[in-house]
Amino acid sequence: MPIRQLPETLINQIAAGEVIERPAAAVKELVENAIDAGASRIDILIREGGASLITVQDDGIGMTAHELGLAVERHATSKLPDDNLVQIASLGFRGEALPSIGAVSRLTLTSRPRNDNSADGATITVDGGRKSKVTPAAHPAGTKIEVRDLFYATPARLKFLKTERAEAQAVRDTVTRLAMAYPDIAFRLTHDDKTVLDLPAAERLERLQQIMGREFAENALALAAERDGIKLTGFAALPTLNRGTSQYQHFFVNGRPVRDKLTVGAVRGAYADFLAHDRHPMLCLFLDIPPELVDVNVHPAKSEVRFQDSALVRGLIVGGLKHAITEAGHRASTTVAEQTLQSFRAPSLSGTAAAPQWDGEYRQRQPSYKNLKGMAGAAYTGSYYNSSLALDDAPVARNFNEDAPVNDAAASTQRDFPPDAFPLGAAVAQLHETYIVAQTVDGLVLVDQHAAHERLVYEKMKQDLAAGGIARQSLLLPEIVEMDAPAVERLLARKHELEELGLIIESFGPGAVAVQEVPALLGAGDIKQIVRDLADDIAAYGQTVSLNEKLESICGTIACHGSVRAGRRLTQAEMNALLRQMEATPHSGQCNHGRPTYVELKLHDIEKLFGRK
Repeated sequence: MPIRQLPETLINQIAAGEVIERPAAAVKELVENAIDAGASRIDILIREGGASLITVQDDGIGMTAHELGLAVERHATSKLPDDNLVQIASLGFRGEALPSIGAVSRLTLTSRPRNDNSADGATITVDGGRKSKVTPAAHPAGTKIEVRDLFYATPARLKFLKTERAEAQAVRDTVTRLAMAYPDIAFRLTHDDKTVLDLPAAERLERLQQIMGREFAENALALAAERDGIKLTGFAALPTLNRGTSQYQHFFVNGRPVRDKLTVGAVRGAYADFLAHDRHPMLCLFLDIPPELVDVNVHPAKSEVRFQDSALVRGLIVGGLKHAITEAGHRASTTVAEQTLQSFRAPSLSGTAAAPQWDGEYRQRQPSYKNLKGMAGAAYTGSYYNSSLALDDAPVARNFNEDAPVNDAAASTQRDFPPDAFPLGAAVAQLHETYIVAQTVDGLVLVDQHAAHERLVYEKMKQDLAAGGIARQSLLLPEIVEMDAPAVERLLARKHELEELGLIIESFGPGAVAVQEVPALLGAGDIKQIVRDLADDIAAYGQTVSLNEKLESICGTIACHGSVRAGRRLTQAEMNALLRQMEATPHSGQCNHGRPTYVELKLHDIEKLFGRK
């Protein structure tokens, strides 16, 4: 068949298929136009999920009658004043949204300029690609756009729409993301006469609380980092506030909501020390970058971007997040304690009148250490880094059922115990050979001994790695570890990196490796399982992950195997040594998998549990 020029209507329908694939896409284009127009309030109304009606009204700068006529023409835009495709400072510039929407629906635009009191309002309609003349119309300053019967001109596309509820949710998600980026703009979304979003203008964290909930706001860490003219701001949750999917992660580049593999990978790298592989932090990050350093025109819907220096951007995100987490200190455990308290309820007697609060003789009116027993080892400051720890099986002192008199020297130590110097308190017991109980100046602390020691070992490995290498010990006989050939190849390909971590391996045929030396921190760990876990970890790494991040993740695997296990008895001195090391170690509030290492309960909270307050 001969080559021919397609008709204008068909060209617009093809463009609509690229830009407007569902009602939410149309809403996104129209709301972005309102934002670019300088609106302070945007009202969105949809019916039947947006299929039958979409209305977007704003109080922006508006358009003249002449501009209305141009707005519905293809490749007409006000967002490229100097025809520079590099310096793009708006949310959109393709000039295809309005004509594309008009090609597949019944579109009406009504507008009046905001800064010209003498100008009248005007309106224009586009019905399935057929444009009307511009006519006068009464309208306040700003613009109102109505989209009726979306895809009526291309009925085949209607078959691909999801349920009304699903389409309405997609619209809500679209408006929500834009509202996160522009907290100074008020947004309201109405679906079938029911208001589903009503967001007044607010500060950024307040806006995020409106959308992501109070829990996020209470656990949010503020970010502020800059490198080579690129700025990173926003809020990220403490590692202990995480979810099973990444849908609670929001990224914005120069105000544009984007889904980018690079940013997702950077977040995973930053939280690798604190979260398990299947958990994801909640966050909202904003990247402000010079327009010439990012290409926003790589996707018709503008949902993807391409950075000129992706390594720089990744490093900025990873560094900014890690710095914020480090600055947070031990906040995570406090958060977990508050959540734990909410799950408790004081028991009540049904069918009886409420009894007055008991104020018996055993109530501690002032927090103190006077009731501690057997705490002669409270001031122990020995090193707790050696994984062997010389831990013996001697029974730990259990004081909760003892009535023995307190040694005078021990009592003196207790009275002189400086609570400000030891915020995690003094150990008094070990529960189920897994949890350490410590009394603080105004409450108690419960410590997961394995999780806590895992973090200590991990941080020590990182310090040794940064200082030039990890101490290792030779095995009397090489340990032969059998596994499939691809796993062996992955390990051998990282042989030199593993040497830096104190693990020396050699090939032992196509389906095995021989372990010659291991990190000294491992002690008598399960070498075979460690090596197999390392092979699995390496298989999970992407090519964009830096060497340091790979090494740190491998350190985490080794630390998990080289830590004090649950079920191991600790002496009182060992428990106190662990507490002192936790106080001196960064990130000790969470283990390498994002779980808290300790939970602190204040005395007044404990009293609430028993109805004393």
